[in-house]
Amino acid sequence: MVNTDWVIPLDYLNRLDGNTNSCGDLVRIGIVTVSDRASKGEYLDEGGPAILEFFKAGINSPAEVYYSCIPDEMTEIKSELTRFADDLGCSVIVTTGGTGPADRDVTPDATVAVCERILDGFGEQMRAISLQYVPTAILSRQVGGTRGKCLIFNLPGRPKAIRETIDEIWRAVPYCVDLIGGPYIDMNDDVCDAFRPKDARRR
Repeated sequence: MVNTDWVIPLDYLNRLDGNTNSCGDLVRIGIVTVSDRASKGEYLDEGGPAILEFFKAGINSPAEVYYSCIPDEMTEIKSELTRFADDLGCSVIVTTGGTGPADRDVTPDATVAVCERILDGFGEQMRAISLQYVPTAILSRQVGGTRGKCLIFNLPGRPKAIRETIDEIWRAVPYCVDLIGGPYIDMNDDVCDAFRPKDARRR
């Protein structure tokens, strides 16, 4: 049995003060957990809190992190991703859950539907990372893409797999956000050594 003592239910808006010495800008980030059972309260969402814990440890910039837990419904996922990007002004939206081959796994399909550009490298790299741990990583349909000035990508559902993936993938996220016109996300190098070309760094 998984120990869930560390799991704290997330608020709709979670404010991170950031590091006082940060050179970063305020960033709005969305976490969308996609799960029929968690959205009904049948079990506690572990994926969303695992992502927030990474943000708390890794992001030096001040941040507003919005959270939603919704069922595996195509229309609802598309609506929530659109709302987070267009209405709330999120620069990054990270989903967790619903990325496999089962009939109810439609998170990647919804992501593709709302994105204007697909960044194939996100899915390729996430599967490469997961294949180091489980052969079933080839069943994952995770994708990443952009909608306006917002980057959206899908993570696995389990906390262990989330951290195996996001710790590596996030190294490319701050510079991607720079390139699409978003705020400068300053990272804690001890947690996530994000890459930027020298001429794009503030420190």
